[in-house]
Amino acid sequence: MISEESKVRFAQEVAKYPVDQKQSAVMACLAIVQQESGYVSAESEVLVAEFLGMAPMAVHEVTTFYNMYNQQPVGKYKLNVCTNLPCQLRDGGKALKHLEHKLDIKMGETTPDGMFTLQQCECLGACADSPVLLVNDQTMCSFMSDDKLDQLVDGLRAVGDK
Repeated sequence: MISEESKVRFAQEVAKYPVDQKQSAVMACLAIVQQESGYVSAESEVLVAEFLGMAPMAVHEVTTFYNMYNQQPVGKYKLNVCTNLPCQLRDGGKALKHLEHKLDIKMGETTPDGMFTLQQCECLGACADSPVLLVNDQTMCSFMSDDKLDQLVDGLRAVGDK
């Protein structure tokens, strides 16, 4: 389930911490699993727990606490729209609804072609720039009007089809 190369990377992360605190590498190890598999399965949580000498539930708690860990396969482009209260007051919910309509999916779903997964998320720390969204946990998009949302989706779709 987890490649030998990933286990080597786990060991490199563990080496950054005192010997008796190797569980401190849990987030890095989960990120490695996700890079390899695209998501963190329940089975991979157990393997990370065994590697770090942790209870599987403790690893699961980390996986479920943070938005950046996918617990199931996601599309090529994961769109996380901030729906925290300040963003809701500045059209975050409207942006989410617009994307649901544009992509013809509901929040939490993936398009049938596997291109887009739409999620809501908590604060991205850019309340003044709302509506905001995060693409693939890396690229922040601010001031996302309906036109800008359409341009983003159309642009990603064009790149993804190549």
